[in-house]
Amino acid sequence: MEKTSLTYVHGYAGGENERLFDQANTLAELLHHDTVYPADSHVLEVGCGAGAQTIILAQRSPKAHFTSVDVSPVSLETARASVQQHGLSNVAFHLADVFRLPFEPNRFDHVFVCFVLEHLRQPLEALARLKAVLKPGGTITVIEGDHASAHFYPESKYAQQAIDCLITIQARLGGNALIGRQLYPLLKRAEFENISVTPRPVYADATKPEWVEGFTKNTFTAMVEGARGQALELGLIDVATWERGIADLYATAKEDGTFNYTFFKGVGVKPAPR
Repeated sequence: MEKTSLTYVHGYAGGENERLFDQANTLAELLHHDTVYPADSHVLEVGCGAGAQTIILAQRSPKAHFTSVDVSPVSLETARASVQQHGLSNVAFHLADVFRLPFEPNRFDHVFVCFVLEHLRQPLEALARLKAVLKPGGTITVIEGDHASAHFYPESKYAQQAIDCLITIQARLGGNALIGRQLYPLLKRAEFENISVTPRPVYADATKPEWVEGFTKNTFTAMVEGARGQALELGLIDVATWERGIADLYATAKEDGTFNYTFFKGVGVKPAPR
């Protein structure tokens, strides 16, 4: 596979779009409470997918201008429809690849990338391409997860095996499900300045039913469950172990269960020419 291709491990089926919107809405305050762009600033969102993050960004910065790009025409149509349904007029969509951006250098005031680098074979080069279209003094915001940060009770080796299958599948496709821990070194190697990376932990138990439903069940477990076909086809796990693992993941959403996961949010500044 060429580096210009993005292989989305979770697929593009309708159920995945629903999961993405559930995830975005559940995590909106956790990930985006400090994501606000000034009026009249031009922001490039890369890998907008079905527009789940786009809507949140555009609503929180209604006077900023967003250019949202993705490699999937189907996802872009869904994103356009979603933005229209929300009555937003500050977003323009383009079909584009992060490695072949159709924009002149120093075009944007800010760049936003969420859950994209994890799917790329060359995340460092992607950052370099994004840096090229960012104005000196402009910021890049990158958000990624780290599947090895998933800790849960009741503990289950079967549930861990199911999670490991997803990590392995993504690695075989050229991605990295553990990339969240690498945001600082990636931004540093891409020669951004004033880098700040903050962990954004999710913790869910019975006292936080919105997190149990929105994250434990509808985001994380649903994401792992979606890898069933690939995991079995590749011979990474047998059917009985898989089904036990998924059942045990759902058990962490019950009355005595707990679930913890960490996202990472990195912000860097493009330096002025020297």
